[in-house]
This record gives sequence, C-alpha cells and structure tokens, in this order.
Amino acid sequence: MTLDFDTCYRALAARDARFDGRFFTGVTSTGIYCRPICPARTPRRANIRFFSHAGAAEAAGFRACRRCRPEASPGSPDWDVRADLAARALRLISDGFVDEHGVAGLAHRLAVTDRHLRRLLLAELGATPLALARTTRLQTARRLLAETALPVSDVAFASGFASIRQFNDSIREAFGVAPSALRDRRPAARAGDAGDWITLRLACRRPFDSSALLAFLAERAVPGVETVTGQTYARTVSTPGGPAVVQLSLPADEPAPGDPGSGTVMLRARLPGLRGVGQVVSRCRHLLDLNADPAAIAGVLRADPALAPLVGQRPGLRVPGAYDGFELAVRAVLGQQVSVRAARTFAARLAARYGTPLAPAGDSPAREPAANSELPDPADTPVTAAGAAALPGTLFPSPTDLAEADLSGLGLTTARQATLRALAGACASGAITLDPGADPEETAAALSDIPGIGDWTVQYVLMRALHHPDAFPGTDLGVRRALERLGMPQASAHRWRPWRAYAVMHLWTADHHTEQE
Repeated sequence: MTLDFDTCYRALAARDARFDGRFFTGVTSTGIYCRPICPARTPRRANIRFFSHAGAAEAAGFRACRRCRPEASPGSPDWDVRADLAARALRLISDGFVDEHGVAGLAHRLAVTDRHLRRLLLAELGATPLALARTTRLQTARRLLAETALPVSDVAFASGFASIRQFNDSIREAFGVAPSALRDRRPAARAGDAGDWITLRLACRRPFDSSALLAFLAERAVPGVETVTGQTYARTVSTPGGPAVVQLSLPADEPAPGDPGSGTVMLRARLPGLRGVGQVVSRCRHLLDLNADPAAIAGVLRADPALAPLVGQRPGLRVPGAYDGFELAVRAVLGQQVSVRAARTFAARLAARYGTPLAPAGDSPAREPAANSELPDPADTPVTAAGAAALPGTLFPSPTDLAEADLSGLGLTTARQATLRALAGACASGAITLDPGADPEETAAALSDIPGIGDWTVQYVLMRALHHPDAFPGTDLGVRRALERLGMPQASAHRWRPWRAYAVMHLWTADHHTEQE
C-alpha cells in the first residue's frame, strides 16, 4: 500500500485492525516501532514515521515493541500480491532463502547482481537484503521465545543464527534485553509443546471462511500425505532439517463472543530438527492464504452485480495455496480432464510408490519406496471425525524422485506419464522453479512449453502454487457452469481484476453447493 501519512495516522488513532500488518509505526521519541493496533497511547504526529515492512523500521534504528509484538501480525497482503522483483525477493527472504543460500544465492535465484538487488531494496524499503533477513530471523526467535518452552540455545539455532553469542548480541541490539527477558511468563501464553512437537499461533484477518477452505482441502486430501479431521488439516512437509508433519487447526467461521483465539490458526509441527521453523511458518501462512485482505478483495468483487450475491454468501473466502509448488503442479497434471476423486486416486498411488515414508517420532526418516503392488484408492478412505485419523506418514515425491521414474501401472496414459517426467525433470534441473520467488509470466511460459500442459493447468498452478491473485482458469468446467447459471459471458471476468482467482473460488464453491443440492 502507499503509505499516505494521513491515512496511516487515522488507522493508528482508531487502532483499525484492517491495517494490521500493512504498515508499522516508528515513534522517534521512544525509538520503538509498533503495529497500528498497539494499545499504547497514540503518539503525536510529529514523532511518527511509517514503514511498509518491519525490516525497514529496524534498519532505520527502531526496536520492535515488546507489547504488541510486530512479528505476530497477520502479514501484509501487499507484498504477497505483487509480482515485481522487490516483492519476490521479500517472499524468498521470508521463506528462509538467505539463511540457506546467502544474499549472493538470492540474487542468483532472481537473476540479478548482488549490487542491483541491494540498490533496489534500499530504494523500495530503505533496508538491504541482509538487514531484512536478519529481521526475519529475529521475528522467528521472538515468536519461539514467547510462544514455546524451547531452551534459549535451541531457539538461537532454530532461528538461523550461527552461534549463541551472535544470537544474544542480536537480541540485545534489537530488543534492548536478554533473550530470557522476552519469555512470556504466563503459562497460558505458551502452547502445550510435547516431545518433538512445537505449537505456534498464526494470525489471520476476519472474516475467514474456514469451512470452505477445509472442505476444499478435504475433498483433495491424498491419503498418507494429508488428513482433514474436524477443524484441523495435517500433512507431511519437507523442511531444511528433514521431513516433518504439520497440523493446522483453523478457527470457526464466526468468532465466539469473548473468544481469545478468534482470528488465530494454531500450528503444531513435529520437526526432526528445529532448522527452518521460519520457513514452516511462512509456507503454512501461504497454504491457508492467511495474509489476504478480505475487505479489499470483496470491495472489488461486490462491484459486479452478478457476483455480489456469491461474495455476500461466503465472506472471507480464501484461495487455498500449496506448501510445495512442485507437488501442486504434479497434482494439477494428474487432475487434467478427470474428476477430483480420480485425481486424488492417482496422487495417492504416486505417493505410495515413490513417496518417502516418515519414521515414527524420535527415529530418523528412512527412504524406502513402497511396493508397487496393492496401491491404495483414496476414494475408499473417507475423511474421519475429529481426532479419529492417524497422522499422515508419507512425504510426497520430489522432482528427482519422478524425473526418471517408471510411472506405468498407476492408471495414467503414456502421454501423461511423459508430461509428469518432463515436469519433474524441469524442476529438478532448475529450469522451472515453483517457489515464492517465481515470476508468474516466466513460469507460465515455461510450463506451457512442456508437452501436455495447457492453459487450465498453467492457471491452476499460478493460482495455488504461486498464489497469483489474478490467475483465471477460465476453461474449467465448474467455472463455465457457474458463469452460465449467472448469465455471464466469460469475457466479463475482466471486471474482477486483480482478484480473479478469488472470483474463481466463489464460482467453484457455488457450483459445488449446486451439485450437492
């Protein structure tokens, strides 16, 4: 968003939750920066500076507020929806890319020089890539210190710091206190960690249509890889420390009166090591579209009289993302011109044959491909009631697993087998990268060059894997049927820009409900 001073100051004075995460307020008289909802007294206009990113506030010399905890904000939709170089760099930094590959690796990933990237981010935000990565590490550390009972030494390495001394110095510089002083002493503030599980809180903006999101994920859940039980979605994931399991418990659609958990998703993660916690948080937020601004999206979509009733029926509808872009692309290819049920069956067979079984808690994961026979049919595996299903235990195959794989016997045509191997080979070689830094136009062109991948697949991947808000799989049968019922030609979809992906979710949801009726 454009940081118009008067708009930001009015939002700050009103403690307007709609702006939480979209900007941060630096107070020159105290040297502290806060969220716009901070309960502290509103500062004088002359003592305020506004920043579009927490890293920019820290680069300007401000310390994070210990009262409102800027790292706990619901995230900025502005950086998520932009596809320019600066936004893609920020998404990669949030994903922990700099911790794994350094600033030089980040610049190489974005096909620019270190100097150009530094100059760009300084001009855009007033902070260098290294400073932004440091803020990301500090935010992860602050979250772990406040919300878990992990030892301080574990928090240091989990946050990406190279040594305890570096961690202690950075915390003192950023917050003005020792790490132990950032612990929340209230037992209720720290979620109940057990064994190798940690629990964190992820904020989201209201309204939040959790029932539609869970229904979408449940219908497509791949047995062994994903489960949906009650209000909880669980899945296996790959992290920098190894294979892991995450559970995401979503809030009810409407908050209960006085419910302190309203607008909060509870993340539980069983990690083989704490390395990469920040990436897990970032990707889970992307998976559930937690950074979205439902008010801004609805404001555009409601302007269309034909779509307005659907938007009114499902306020806060999200676009389900993906934890791993390659997995989503494979599942999109498997779903070409077949039912959701059939695509789920194919994905389950693929995971059973080439996925990685996770070892029980406390053991190291073992890589033993499952037998090729007796492959499961997920249509025979119903979603169970809350708490009744076991945790998923198979990691979806990686690009290297499938690039040269024998895909016969899975029920796939020869042409589709070739498409999957070509996609896996392109991702394994780096010719196609489906991470948070991917450019939508370049990715669309690269995917289209693969034989067997058409416009529907490309738009579906952009919509869910890259979270492109204007992706539009207009050839989809459900979209066409919904448009026909509304009496709308497909050309009218231009009125929904730049939120056509959200319009598609409204059309799919309406079409699904009509089928059930």
